[in-house]
Amino acid sequence: MSKNGNHTRRRIVVTGGPGGGKTTAVDFFRREIGEQIVIVPEAATMIFSGGFPREPEEHARMAAQRAVYHVQRNLEDVQAALYPERVLLCDRGTVDGAVYWPGEPDGFFEELKTSLEAELERYDAVIFFESAAVGGMGIEGGNPIRSETMDEAVDLNSRLRAIWAQHPHFTVVEHNPSFFRKIGLGLDALSETIRELSP
Repeated sequence: MSKNGNHTRRRIVVTGGPGGGKTTAVDFFRREIGEQIVIVPEAATMIFSGGFPREPEEHARMAAQRAVYHVQRNLEDVQAALYPERVLLCDRGTVDGAVYWPGEPDGFFEELKTSLEAELERYDAVIFFESAAVGGMGIEGGNPIRSETMDEAVDLNSRLRAIWAQHPHFTVVEHNPSFFRKIGLGLDALSETIRELSP
């Protein structure tokens, strides 16, 4: 586990394809665990719902991902400083931007003057929620900024999984026809991961 000042840092990314149930699982987990954890909300949702333009042009997509990256890092760092003894559950992480970046992921890391290795190092574990689109199920849900088609969701799921799978502590919550069953499996994965990371 990484160190942050005098405290052991435990930082877990909960990520996955669109419509995977990660945000729902994180919210349920927070209600069950309470003050043992602190949630780092999804930066992209904050930015786009706050009015940042979401346009398909390449320069606009690059600008959006630069903004998401910096907000994500700063949100994590603020929460870590405010709650040094708690486990940080991050709704997505800085690596996600490399998949949403136009062009190859290397371009994202070069633009942000970092590397995949450095960004993976920020996190102690990754829990990946597979998109419902993988099973041919709809991805409509409570996130009004989601705009992906089913095919786009499957593609994003595949590329996100491939890049995050390079983390040494990577867990997948597979698609399940029962959303309730999937969330239950996700909560089990979160509980087990926190147990493994506990001093």
